Amino acid sequence: MYMVMGGIPQYLKEIQAGQSAVQNIDNIYFTKDGLLKTEFDNLFYALFENAGKHIDIVRALARKPTGLTRNEIMISVGLQTGGGSTQLLTELEESGFITSVIPFNKKVKDSLYRLTDEYTLFYIKFIEPTRKQTGKGTWNRLAETSSWKTWSGYAFESICLKHIEAIKAGLGITGVYTITAAWRYNGTGIEEGAQIDLLIDRSDRCINICEMKFCGDEFIINKTYAANLEKKIKVFRCVAQPKKNIFLTMITTYGVKENIYKVNLIQNELTMSALFE
Repeated sequence: MYMVMGGIPQYLKEIQAGQSAVQNIDNIYFTKDGLLKTEFDNLFYALFENAGKHIDIVRALARKPTGLTRNEIMISVGLQTGGGSTQLLTELEESGFITSVIPFNKKVKDSLYRLTDEYTLFYIKFIEPTRKQTGKGTWNRLAETSSWKTWSGYAFESICLKHIEAIKAGLGITGVYTITAAWRYNGTGIEEGAQIDLLIDRSDRCINICEMKFCGDEFIINKTYAANLEKKIKVFRCVAQPKKNIFLTMITTYGVKENIYKVNLIQNELTMSALFE
């Protein structure tokens, strides 16, 4: 429920005791009179006088959940330099719709923006495309699609990004000065690219590279995923040259299943319970 509506009290009051999450989502989002079926436009036009460009920006970010730079947003939305883009981004961030993070070893102008409002992401991903497909069982059907798997991963990442202090507490580093960052390398025709959505750069000469994974059970690191993790760390070491110890950290819903890949790769592990302690 947090992943579809965030922590908004007005929305959370709609949850009916005795009903499953699937039933509640059906009632609140996919029935004719559901509160959040038509909340999107009301929300933006109530907050912003000229909400069209604000909506264009969140739609662009919804299409690229891993994030966009300011210049990428301007190109995607069709904004010109000096066209008020800074104010638009500031208003969206101060209102809690988007989150910016400065990439590792970069400056503020290089900030990466992500759509982190749970309701907005869920609306654009599922409600808007299925306006004519309403009624009981709609969400149960949608939750079996590949789109659900993609959305759940990004929604869980967004929640993690909002609970950095809880993650630091879970790792036992609240007393250490840290900088939270992202990192991405687009690669070349010869070199492979890589992206890290959350890294915690620590003053004790360590970096936690955080992998955030949503799963309905224990998350399993298989051979392919292990190879991807190894590649990501290798590219980061080679390109970013951090000169610090790197701790690969898994943040999952129910933990990581014990196997040889976990033993060889993972230094720290947290479950979602650490986010809400």
